[in-house]
Amino acid sequence: MKNPSSFIKIGPYTTSQRELKDLTKSWAAISLAFAILLSNFNLFSGTLEVINLIISFFVAALTVGIGFIIHELSHKIVAQKYGCKAEFRAFDNFLIISIFLALFLKLLIAAPGAVMISGPVGKRRNGKISAAGPASNLLVALGFLIIALVFGSNIITYYGIFINSILAAFNLIPIAMFDGKKIFNWNKAVWSIMAILSAGLIFISNL
Repeated sequence: MKNPSSFIKIGPYTTSQRELKDLTKSWAAISLAFAILLSNFNLFSGTLEVINLIISFFVAALTVGIGFIIHELSHKIVAQKYGCKAEFRAFDNFLIISIFLALFLKLLIAAPGAVMISGPVGKRRNGKISAAGPASNLLVALGFLIIALVFGSNIITYYGIFINSILAAFNLIPIAMFDGKKIFNWNKAVWSIMAILSAGLIFISNL
């Protein structure tokens, strides 16, 4: 049984040393995989490409990385609000695979981990917990859009809008274990509004 001292209380919510470590390494791995694609880095790259990789890593950490972290924490916060136990766990093998796929096949298949939830979850609560993830990505995308409108667009605002909109749209797919399936089963109107918003933001990001 886990030592209670390993738990960290933040207001009404709890986390743990393991969860913080899993979030950190997942954030780093998904940011690195995206940075490899963004910089077109390979094992034979020179000094300039390494510098581009480092710059791209920080861009990725501020866009796809933030999108991922906020998505998972949103699931966790809503689940704990309903009295559930909820902690993020990294999928270590998938983290390694995602980096190798980006490096050798130039593909991004991100499955960094998931929030493990246990407790009194019915159809309605499950729908709300699931909706929290893509909803947070939509809010982040809107935040980057506002920054772009006020201060002008750049590579960070572009990827901030585009990647978070894609994350929302991907997770809204109403099949299998995706968030979208649970949201659709709970409230089709909510699912439709979120799907329209994500599609609209993807369109705007490419104008």
